[in-house]
Amino acid sequence: MGPGSGPGRWRESCASRHPSYDGAMTKILIVNPNTTAAMTETIGAAARAVAAADTDIVAVTSAMGPVSIEGYYDEVFAVPGLIQALMNVPDVDAAIIACFDDTGLDAARTAAPFPVVGICEAALVTAGQIAKRIAVVTTLPRSIVPLEELVRRYGYAERAQVTACDVAVLDLEKPGSGAEAKLEAEIARALDKGAEAIVLGCAGMAELAQNLSRKFGVPVVDGVAAAVKQAEALAGLKLTTSRRGSYASPSVKNYTGLLERFAPKTSG
Repeated sequence: MGPGSGPGRWRESCASRHPSYDGAMTKILIVNPNTTAAMTETIGAAARAVAAADTDIVAVTSAMGPVSIEGYYDEVFAVPGLIQALMNVPDVDAAIIACFDDTGLDAARTAAPFPVVGICEAALVTAGQIAKRIAVVTTLPRSIVPLEELVRRYGYAERAQVTACDVAVLDLEKPGSGAEAKLEAEIARALDKGAEAIVLGCAGMAELAQNLSRKFGVPVVDGVAAAVKQAEALAGLKLTTSRRGSYASPSVKNYTGLLERFAPKTSG
């Protein structure tokens, strides 16, 4: 985050936008782990559209890494920027990783002092409560296998099929790219094959969910919106990440080279 940012600046921002702000608002940080600020704006708007009146959403863009995350290689190099963004704003009630690959989710949960929600997991859990057969429609074909692995990991392999509309992530932001028409055509194919609900497999699709749901007459789940409601629930229940076992704080040790600043300083 830039100069003048941080928790104190955040509280001033909350007070200016919410005159009744008394410090008790739920504060949710959304990190776009790619470096495309325009996509962060889309994600932030989608999150605020569904957030409760007493929830303050702050959406930030990673300061380092790829401009879009399309496959395993991009994902690996997006994680340091993601972790840095989470650590820059420690005074929040929950955070959301706004990439459908759930980029760095386990590392984030290990490092962050607040609960962290991934939009793929949130979307699948939400869709699974309202439909038996789910189609996850993502961007490029290269993303199908990584998302199939996530679907399997989250326990939805028998209920969810992953397909791609063959649209590059950044084309979602380009007028005249034909991205929306390709997405609609792929949704129609998925419904013809028996899908009962659609999950949008990219955070950049967030603003399209409601219109697509009306157009096709089925639930269309945006992972950003689903993650906001789950983050609010975790904050409301006063739950945070378990430090026993899998998500125990990282052990103190030295890191070298470019990653020196990410070395764990304390462990618990």
